[in-house]
Amino acid sequence: MSLRPFHLAFPVHDLAAARHFYGDILGCEEGRSSDHWVDFNFFGHQLVAHLDPAVRSVSTHNPVDGKDVPVPHFGVVLTMAQWEDLAKRVDAAGIEFGIAPHIRFKGEIGEQATMFFYDPSGNALEFKAFGDEANLFAR
Repeated sequence: MSLRPFHLAFPVHDLAAARHFYGDILGCEEGRSSDHWVDFNFFGHQLVAHLDPAVRSVSTHNPVDGKDVPVPHFGVVLTMAQWEDLAKRVDAAGIEFGIAPHIRFKGEIGEQATMFFYDPSGNALEFKAFGDEANLFAR
């Protein structure tokens, strides 16, 4: 599957904390920046953290396969090996999982590995992996 990179700009309350989280923990290379924003290479996509010192996370949750999934959220579909490595790095960094790494829709079309956690500004992130990427949009 060959996709064009997406671009996502989102608010953070502290650029230093965002740099540590996205750069040091998630391993995203930093691109351009200013005193008010930072670009990150988010697994081949352009993620831009914009400073808003007053930002407060506001979310709701929707049930998905027996778990309360935070909305809004964003993330990336990784290979299974990348997903397993990231789960270990996040756990080793002491980041609390909102939804611990597990297999969703087990035994069904669309079976996927998934995990949720939050950045320091309260933005929810989901990372997924599929044994068969052809199931990404399975119905």
